[in-house]
Amino acid sequence: MGCCEHESALSARDHRQKRTLIYVLIINALMFGVIIVASWLAGSSALFADAFDNLGDAITYAVSLYAVSRSNTVKAKVAVFKGCLILLGGLLVLSQVVYKLFNPAVPIFELMGLFSLIALAANALCLLLLSKHRHEDVNMSSVWACSRNDIVANLSVFVAAALVWFTQSGWPDLLVATLLALYLLRSGFQVIHSARENLTPSCRI
Repeated sequence: MGCCEHESALSARDHRQKRTLIYVLIINALMFGVIIVASWLAGSSALFADAFDNLGDAITYAVSLYAVSRSNTVKAKVAVFKGCLILLGGLLVLSQVVYKLFNPAVPIFELMGLFSLIALAANALCLLLLSKHRHEDVNMSSVWACSRNDIVANLSVFVAAALVWFTQSGWPDLLVATLLALYLLRSGFQVIHSARENLTPSCRI
């Protein structure tokens, strides 16, 4: 009877995790579309970074849905994949920064500030939804880390917008985008390291 109750509890937990992941997947997919257009209109590398962060998270949540009912080994391997996605996002941001160094322009700070706040509200909702699952397993822990990254990214873009307005130059946008890229790279390595610790020696990647 105890075994059946345990399996039932796990099934209910998996169902709750899947429902939450669907919600945050939809939010991040929508925000990617909104922010990528805003980054183009504003000419902002920081917003560009924010948009691809949302896209990476949308893909991450889709992959996490697959891992919800799987074994801990599968979940750890999926977490490694998610860490690689975060690393890719950081590299994409750095490539955009390099491009802007050779093609300088002053972004529209009003659009940067407005859409960074819209993205902040959306990602705060995602973080709230995911917080209750944070300590359930490695899969949901890494997903929560992705959402936390989004909050940092949104605040960084807002700070960049304020500095662009204050200095009337594009360097704050590039500086914040670079710092955000480095943060993403660090976070990606952390997720991969944490996931590898949950793999058995024979299954390590």
